[in-house]
Amino acid sequence: MSAAAEPVTVRILEREYRVMCAPDQRRDLMESALYLDQQMRQVRDGGRISSMDKIAVMCALNMAEEVLKLRHQLQEREQKIDQRVRDLANRLDSQMAED
Repeated sequence: MSAAAEPVTVRILEREYRVMCAPDQRRDLMESALYLDQQMRQVRDGGRISSMDKIAVMCALNMAEEVLKLRHQLQEREQKIDQRVRDLANRLDSQMAED
């Protein structure tokens, strides 16, 4: 059973945010906050965007693109694995039929 959520403070672009988080998810939350902070700094330091809202939206779009690419890659790998398993099963069936 998971422990009750507790408040955790994360810092993103010099602003602190309190987030409720289960103790066993704290590390993932901290890593996510660090990653988001790095991405937002990268967008901000690019010099083209200064509004916090716009920086957040650009980071969200960049991360959404990254997630979609990774999903696509995962689907392609799953399809290749499925095909490989089918090929191996067919070879095994052929071998067994010959015996």
